[in-house]
Amino acid sequence: MASAAQLSEWRDRLQEARFSGERAVHDANGDRVEFKSDSEMARALAAIDAEIANLQRRRLSIVRFQTSKGL
Repeated sequence: MASAAQLSEWRDRLQEARFSGERAVHDANGDRVEFKSDSEMARALAAIDAEIANLQRRRLSIVRFQTSKGL
């Protein structure tokens, strides 16, 4: 799984390519990824944004129990 920093870098590259009108992007391994349409690029950006948001979401680390005998 990629870190939030790596995902942000990939997102920036993909967004730059989308706004410049390009349909292909090179990933971190040097492989070329070609998109068929702008909507496909938009879906990829949305997926990256969702993954970044998921990684940055704070996890609950404290659980409190409140119990009572019902008296």
